[in-house]
Amino acid sequence: MSPDDDKARVRSEARAARRAAFKAIGAASASAIAEHAMQSLGSVNGLVVAGYRASNSEVDVGLLMTALADAGATLALPVVTGANQPLIFRTWCDGDELVEGAYGIDEPCVGSLEVRPDIVLVPLLAFDAGGHRLGQGGGFYDRTLDQLRTQGNVTAVGIGFASQELDAIPHADHDQCLDAVVTEDAMIRFESINGGKT
Repeated sequence: MSPDDDKARVRSEARAARRAAFKAIGAASASAIAEHAMQSLGSVNGLVVAGYRASNSEVDVGLLMTALADAGATLALPVVTGANQPLIFRTWCDGDELVEGAYGIDEPCVGSLEVRPDIVLVPLLAFDAGGHRLGQGGGFYDRTLDQLRTQGNVTAVGIGFASQELDAIPHADHDQCLDAVVTEDAMIRFESINGGKT
């Protein structure tokens, strides 16, 4: 069985697990996740940080993005430009107008400045101790991180609930690993940074 077939098999269970975690602790987790991230990321002053607009049972990073902006980061949001294409990122500040993009997710307007992020906050369905991530299946973040990493340094930080950690995520050679994951319990850094929990 291919990694893609394995992923499809795991994905529905992971969605159900995330929905259960969101129902149980979704609202309460946002402040803890923001606190762990801000303590562990270090200075973000002058950096570009790409967040996301949460949909369905994804962790809401609104509090974290506010904290990042207050610490001097320039915020950006992802924009889908087409199927099988990497995401691009446009600047965004709280209160800026957003437009409905692909998959019904709000995006910055076309007039917003396109930027290259230093840190990308990545939603997920599941993750494992090796930094592998299970996403929705569109491959957008894998293509995007692959492109960004060929251009220079970028830190990919998964955002999820502690209960989303699995023993192993099926993966292929082209899948991009995360550098860290932030949950309501800790920020977990993988070997690509400096393994361990903070």
